[in-house]
Amino acid sequence: MSERRSPTIRRRRLGAELRRQREAAGITIETVAEQLECSASKISRIETGHTSATPRDVRDMLRIYGVVGAESDELVQIAREARQKGWWHPYSTVLVGAYVGLEAAASSIRAYEQQVVPGLLETEEYAGAMIRAARPDFTPDQVHQRVRVRLGRQSLLTQDDPVDLWVVLDEAVLSRPVGGDAVMRGQLKRLVEVAELPNVTLQVLPFEVGAHAGMDGTFTILSFPEPSDPDVVYAENATGGLFLEKSDELQKYSFIFDHIRAAAIRPEESIAHIAKLAEEPLWKWRPRSSPWT
Repeated sequence: MSERRSPTIRRRRLGAELRRQREAAGITIETVAEQLECSASKISRIETGHTSATPRDVRDMLRIYGVVGAESDELVQIAREARQKGWWHPYSTVLVGAYVGLEAAASSIRAYEQQVVPGLLETEEYAGAMIRAARPDFTPDQVHQRVRVRLGRQSLLTQDDPVDLWVVLDEAVLSRPVGGDAVMRGQLKRLVEVAELPNVTLQVLPFEVGAHAGMDGTFTILSFPEPSDPDVVYAENATGGLFLEKSDELQKYSFIFDHIRAAAIRPEESIAHIAKLAEEPLWKWRPRSSPWT
């Protein structure tokens, strides 16, 4: 459990507890902001876990709520821990730090991917080719940094207490030769290998399914060990992504994922299909002169 306690999840949990204490005391955000001589938006961001709170902020807020002694000391200590930097912090300019922090703390991850292999499953060569194609403005050093981060994140699958990963890949992910023939074949073989891990489940959603519940786009559902830490949905978009935490949003995406995996090929058949594609890839079926190329 302690291995998963990233600064991001500490900050999120601290904010939830501060909000609970404020509401129990019957005090408004505006009143707290006035007494601390800060903006109401700062208090709101602290409570939602989007902003770090200093130990002094936490102590002062708890004093207003009438919380003292051991309970106050414990929350102040969490505030100190929440301000520590995760291993990904040096790379914060090349990734969504909040997502990586939540990913590091998750006990299970459910994901649907429409276009590319998820970062936790990518080979070094595939990751580099994908990043260079998606961001032609990046320097070689920027590409290298992003690849390093993706490879570093993959330790979550093999650590002593590994994350449970369930991924549904649209068949389009397997059909596009990112990096060329050799790189993509290597990536497909990597998917077959990682699927042998007891904590990893892979499924393929075939083209023949037609329209399906996940047509709106790629998303990831992160779940955490502690019941007090609610799930988070990360829905990707062109500007990076959106975090969703409301109960109705979580229910919606859990419902969508259940429908997607029900429509997908069973895990054993999916792996056999991926292994076959590594030997007889789909992109080889169309000649270069095809009107679709």
